[in-house]
Amino acid sequence: MRVISGIERGRKLKTLDGQEVRPTTDKVKEAIFSSLQFEISGSVVLDLFAGSGQMGIEALSRGAVRAIFVDHSPRSLAVTRENLEVTHFTERAQIYQTEAEAFLQMLSSKIDIAILDPPYRKGIIKKILPLLISHMQKDGWIVCEHETALVLPNTMKEWSIQKERKYGTITVTIYKRGEA
Repeated sequence: MRVISGIERGRKLKTLDGQEVRPTTDKVKEAIFSSLQFEISGSVVLDLFAGSGQMGIEALSRGAVRAIFVDHSPRSLAVTRENLEVTHFTERAQIYQTEAEAFLQMLSSKIDIAILDPPYRKGIIKKILPLLISHMQKDGWIVCEHETALVLPNTMKEWSIQKERKYGTITVTIYKRGEA
């Protein structure tokens, strides 16, 4: 696993071993960030279900001003901290060890880009999306990485799917305010 582009391009990142861990592949990560390439610079990014932190770190490498990393696992966040140190992004990062729902209930700032990659087959995205949209900037983006079998709603309040791509067993769904 590595940083694909930006000031830390090529930097290797650590990840946890085990069955519960699914690091985003370089192919999927590149597709996500290509879709957001003009939105990242100067943005505040939320890496919800951060795992190793690779998605938030990629955003920082590409010009995000701040990334917020949230995960309930202390082991995952320890790896996130190591990856932030090796990429020199610690000062531009905020780390929270808590459940996603609890974090969103306490969040008071607005987010430009939210990246969600929760555990699969637990219905978490459908529960979190309605809570998240009230914390998004009007011109924000929500990126959901999920199992292909999960069908997300086309619209949520004033948010709608702008892009949806399948990569084998993984689908990336991107929401933006307004019509598709």
